[in-house]
Amino acid sequence: MLKFTNVAPLPPAKRSARERVGDSAEIYAGLSQAQASSQAERCAQCGVPFCQNACPLQNNIPDWLKLTAEGRLREAYDISAATNPMPEVCGRICPQDRLCEQACVVEQSRHGAVTIGAIEKHITETAWLNGWVQPVRPGQARGQSVGIVGAGPAGLAAAERLRTLGYTVTVYDRHDRIGGLLTYGIPGFKLEKSVVERRARRLIEAGVDFTLNCAVGADLDFETLRGRHDALLIATGVYKARPLDVAHADRSVQALDYLTAASRADFGEHVEEFESGRLSAQGKNIVVIGGGDTAMDCVRTAIRRGAKSVTCLYRRDRSNMPGSIREVTCAEEEGVHFEWLAQPIEIGAHSVAATRMRLGVADADGRQAAHPVDGSAFAQAADLVIAALGFEPENIPALWKAPQLDVRASGALRVNPASFETSIPGVFAAGDIVRGASLVVWALRDGLDAAESMHVRLSRSRQSQLVAAE
Repeated sequence: MLKFTNVAPLPPAKRSARERVGDSAEIYAGLSQAQASSQAERCAQCGVPFCQNACPLQNNIPDWLKLTAEGRLREAYDISAATNPMPEVCGRICPQDRLCEQACVVEQSRHGAVTIGAIEKHITETAWLNGWVQPVRPGQARGQSVGIVGAGPAGLAAAERLRTLGYTVTVYDRHDRIGGLLTYGIPGFKLEKSVVERRARRLIEAGVDFTLNCAVGADLDFETLRGRHDALLIATGVYKARPLDVAHADRSVQALDYLTAASRADFGEHVEEFESGRLSAQGKNIVVIGGGDTAMDCVRTAIRRGAKSVTCLYRRDRSNMPGSIREVTCAEEEGVHFEWLAQPIEIGAHSVAATRMRLGVADADGRQAAHPVDGSAFAQAADLVIAALGFEPENIPALWKAPQLDVRASGALRVNPASFETSIPGVFAAGDIVRGASLVVWALRDGLDAAESMHVRLSRSRQSQLVAAE
């Protein structure tokens, strides 16, 4: 260990931009065992592990780095999996540059961060390859049933934990595949779908029941759902697109519609929106409005789907992008053009009218406000405009005819912060529907914490029933 002074950081190799834009496969190669061991030896084994503190899951990062350096990968995987139900997912899509790697003491000492995410991915993929990933072992049957609405990361994390505690678990989801945004929101070049399907099969084999193509409020009444189960977890995520406030905004398409269609095409489905040309990027000038990770997913997807040109309009500069700089860099390598400090004002038939912006005084959150520059209007060619401004909670109380569900001003469900229980006793909520659009790793953490709270409540209920029966 402590080799950060004479061993340089080695991020995983990327396929060339020319090669990777021709398919939807992941762009990063895995580390070899020698590379993973060498990079893990760069860990400083800090007395206070800031990397662990910066991780929402509180992963025991220094421990599994040390084991990796020693070649003890099975033990490294066991420690990694003890706190993270999807380490290979987090190793691929967590913004380590904003979390554990940014907090790394070696990074702060200007020697370059330990490549934590790449090593995490290597450990777990090695575990899958060697059969070390154990099946989910259901606990002794408790005679109690839990329903989970949403098959995304929060719901899946909760389902696994509750199944190990002996509960009968049914997961309901509006989509036809398991995974939520892991399946239909995150492109394959960041997270290949086989990775998600592998985790889904593990839960199915453990006896978790999935009811797909089922939208609560439309296909299944909320009160009926409550009557089926002893407790309920709402983990729907957030799918409502933030509105684009420009003239003729109806000429744009929503980012999630575009990404979902592209994912379906990657699954080999016939996608009518592509065939009709409505969502097709082939041979077109594409403009994506937004600066977050979803916008980066859209621009990079459009490149892969044959766009003539792809331009990202963002009202601030590169250093103020809310998305990962790694994603911005990848997009630039793949041929995406960025119009920084540009604010759209109108969408035309074949162009977007925009104005230049300047940054002013920082607001309460530390971000500089953007102001239009007089006389700086310009036009950007656009045959297809994609709005990628992020997501907001849907109106769950109205959609589900459940007015007793309290919500915050943002529309997110209000819960007891200590227990994740909503205003309805026995109904819990976790993930983005509570905290707003956030990271997968936070959804996993919320799902695990909510499952523990549900277990406490259900255990008390069961004990009360046993005492009453006596």
